[in-house]
Amino acid sequence: MSRRRAAERREVFKDPKYEDIIVTKFINCMMYAGKRAVAEKIMYGAFDKIHGKDGKNCLDLFHEALDNVRPALEVRSRRVGGATYQVPTEVAPNRAQALSIRWLINASRNRPEKTMEERLAHEILDAASGKGTSVKKKEDTHKMAEANRAFAHYRW
Repeated sequence: MSRRRAAERREVFKDPKYEDIIVTKFINCMMYAGKRAVAEKIMYGAFDKIHGKDGKNCLDLFHEALDNVRPALEVRSRRVGGATYQVPTEVAPNRAQALSIRWLINASRNRPEKTMEERLAHEILDAASGKGTSVKKKEDTHKMAEANRAFAHYRW
């Protein structure tokens, strides 16, 4: 970690199709080896699959899924007197958004469906309804923070 100054936050442009910054961030996180066109095709294909289901707008479902996956608490390692404690801390909004995007992508990559479009579409639908692997990851993180609440006084 640099001791000089905090890193500048880069401006992310809106997505050309849905005009949403979070969709652009999601595509950037999903992208492999700079292949933006492939990542966009996967994302838009998943949105097309979602659009027919559930009767809701695909963008609303996507934001609802991210909100259901977004963590409020996490544990951080803190070394005190030779012992390492898992200290529960609140998650900053930018980090919470980044974690929710990362968890949603990882959960979709580990799904059994055939194409990434199907995996992503089903994971977004599951997360929007409050189930799925990504929501379980958030719940596990919250349980860990709750279990280590006794060490909250070590927060810095």
